[in-house]
Amino acid sequence: MIEELREEVLKRLDISREVKDEEILECIDEVITKKSREEYLSLSVRRQLRKNIFDSLRRLDILQELLDDTEITEIMVNGYQDIFVERKGEMERVALQFASKERLADIIQQIASKVNRRVNEASPIVDARLEDGSRVNIVLDPVAMNGPIVTIRKFFKEAITMKHLVEWQTITQETADMLKEMVIAGYNIFICGGTGSGKTTFLNAMSNFIPSKERIITIEDSAELQIARVENLVRMETRNATTEGVEEIRIRDLIKASLRMYPKRIILGEVRGEEAFDLLQAMGTGHDGSMSTGHGNSCKDMLQRLETMVLMGIEMPILAIRGQIVSGIDILIHLGRLRDKSRKVLEVAEVLPLEDGEYRINVLYSFQERGEEKGKVIGELVGSRGRLKQIQKLKNAGIYWEEWGADENKEGK
Repeated sequence: MIEELREEVLKRLDISREVKDEEILECIDEVITKKSREEYLSLSVRRQLRKNIFDSLRRLDILQELLDDTEITEIMVNGYQDIFVERKGEMERVALQFASKERLADIIQQIASKVNRRVNEASPIVDARLEDGSRVNIVLDPVAMNGPIVTIRKFFKEAITMKHLVEWQTITQETADMLKEMVIAGYNIFICGGTGSGKTTFLNAMSNFIPSKERIITIEDSAELQIARVENLVRMETRNATTEGVEEIRIRDLIKASLRMYPKRIILGEVRGEEAFDLLQAMGTGHDGSMSTGHGNSCKDMLQRLETMVLMGIEMPILAIRGQIVSGIDILIHLGRLRDKSRKVLEVAEVLPLEDGEYRINVLYSFQERGEEKGKVIGELVGSRGRLKQIQKLKNAGIYWEEWGADENKEGK
């Protein structure tokens, strides 16, 4: 019925001009009223039809219902007939499907065009975002053999702060307080974890600690970061190449451009490849307080992955690469998703100078599991701020207390 009424609305609208939402809703009401004269439609059915038809014309069709559901965090479209969601950490199939493969293709083009992305057979894979900031990945057939694939990581309508993360027991207040002072003092911080562990959310929360008067440049594949307090903010986003000759603009290009913009800090949404070298150089040459994220199974694993990423773009001796890494990164934060689907800070560690060419990390906090109760993992971050060794930046910022560092080791970066 929805497709029938939708087609009737389209016939009545003058699509040769820009049509306002009010006109569309008025036309929808007329069509539904006419239909209700032919067969009985309850008030609730008429309201639902009105919303569904409007969503299909001006919003994202059946996906809009899922986007409006605050309990859903991930939407997975596997072809036009199969849609799955993650709700409260659990995967489930929903009883919704697009009217046709063509209708799904229309929605995909609508999503991509709004952020100046192009997706077609020549360029079948693209990252995009919705107007609310939700992350979208699109893969078209024939690369995707079961039809167009759309994966949406939903964007929180309310900005997630460190206060929220403490309330949700993702991190302890003590650890959050220490990280706040490290951000203010200009420690270079790298956040790692697996897919869905909350890296971008945590980076957003950390960015709220940046002093509001500093000049910040954010660089992302698809803009997601919400930095609200900083006035002098520059946001940059990569661009894909097109068949019409529009050149690709990569993360590396944006990092190099940002260095000429007099940034105090550079915030890179995620490091995936050869741009790691450029970020490390920026971190090690005066852009203190820079931050980024990357995929890693632990703090130590992230250091080794960074080595691999640097080698994607430049040939250097491993020892030289390791020197760049420990010179650039001060603090590593490892996030994880536990078996009860909760997201936790699992480890906070400082990166120490190399010893005999090998990495050394000083674990400041680590998650200690105490058991399980009613399917929920019980535990907390345990550690002592007194073990921090790299204290010079705290001292320079005037926020150092004696109990923060070990007096016998006052080396600084």
